[in-house]
Amino acid sequence: MPRRKPDLDPLSRRERQIMDIVYRRGQATIRDVLDALPDPPTYSAVRALVKVLEDKGHLRHTQDGPTYVYAPTRARARVATSALAHVVDTFFGGSASDAVAALLDLDGRELSRAELDELGAMIEQARKEGR
Repeated sequence: MPRRKPDLDPLSRRERQIMDIVYRRGQATIRDVLDALPDPPTYSAVRALVKVLEDKGHLRHTQDGPTYVYAPTRARARVATSALAHVVDTFFGGSASDAVAALLDLDGRELSRAELDELGAMIEQARKEGR
């Protein structure tokens, strides 16, 4: 299978934590991020990480007086889809069926009847649409 290029550069663990905070809040200042991070680094370190996220295209800022307010550049669902495509390519050789099989086999996570029915309906819809 051909490998897809992700929409945006992959994120480090700390960058993912910052993005999660910004997505949850909708927008955030450096202070907001610092206050919400577990085991936070220094203000300067957070500011540098947010700048990296801006440079990578994940965040943009507006100015509110002297304060920069950061917001995501893309909807969380779109970024999640891109990240999942990257995982499928990297760990499952591009095989969606292998990735789904791994999800179905996760230890300690059992899908409900409703979730299985929903997955079945999505598969049936994809067949009808010729995907």
